[in-house]
Amino acid sequence: MGYVWILLAAALWGTLGPAARLALRDGVEPLELGFWRALVGGALFAAHALSRRRMRVAPRDLPAFAGFALVGVALFYVSYFRAVNAGGAALAAILLYTAPAWVAIASALWLKERLTPRTAAALALTLGGVALVALGSGAKAGGVRLGGAAVAWGLVAGLAYAVYYLFGKRYFVRYEAPTVLAYALPLGALALLPAVRFALKSATTWIVLTFIAVVPTYLAYYVYGLGLRRLPATRAATVATMEPVVAAALAYLVWGEALRPLGYAGAVLVLAGVLVIATAGAPDPERHETG
Repeated sequence: MGYVWILLAAALWGTLGPAARLALRDGVEPLELGFWRALVGGALFAAHALSRRRMRVAPRDLPAFAGFALVGVALFYVSYFRAVNAGGAALAAILLYTAPAWVAIASALWLKERLTPRTAAALALTLGGVALVALGSGAKAGGVRLGGAAVAWGLVAGLAYAVYYLFGKRYFVRYEAPTVLAYALPLGALALLPAVRFALKSATTWIVLTFIAVVPTYLAYYVYGLGLRRLPATRAATVATMEPVVAAALAYLVWGEALRPLGYAGAVLVLAGVLVIATAGAPDPERHETG
């Protein structure tokens, strides 16, 4: 069942990019999209944590929670949705999974973890794959739109997503995920609020926003946590790399997004690099519940 839960979480996360394109198409800007995802998702996690009486956090940990909210929630959500808006859901999902490369670099620089030959090879695979994705996207390849903004925002999303791994090494072992996210998501929404321009929304758009907050946010994090109780974290992270595969497949089916052959070769290299890092036992992707 552990593998089933992790695969389900990956599938749920994979719906995020294609769903986000629906809201973006209807005039909801990336900042507002990130705001509603964080606010409604945070409310769901707060209700979850309150029902389990798990809302208490040590005051000394609150500054770390605030930093996580700014980078791991506000910056991550906005950069990912901007990447989707600029280059499409498939490209954004692929670039998001440069996160383990950023984790390895940060761990070597700040956590003094040794960069092994295996990890270095994985980094080379991942970064080489990113380059091929960029070269293989072209100006417009079946709905995938390449440009400096698309690649830059995708890489920023991967960097911000890496914070989940680094933050999780300390705090997801102290607190349950609903407790952490009950604080981090609303704080992230608060950080975004001053810059948000709210658009007029139809009933369909509200349904899409609710779907994003419930399915690839609350439910995905929750079932990923169920899987982590049954599997070692490295195996869970390996299985979770199905997310960009699901996202790319859905982007093709729903939006007709397609990379050129060189781009798909790059996607394979990105996933290969992630698998090598995960199976090597690189920075434990936790106890984190990703997205």
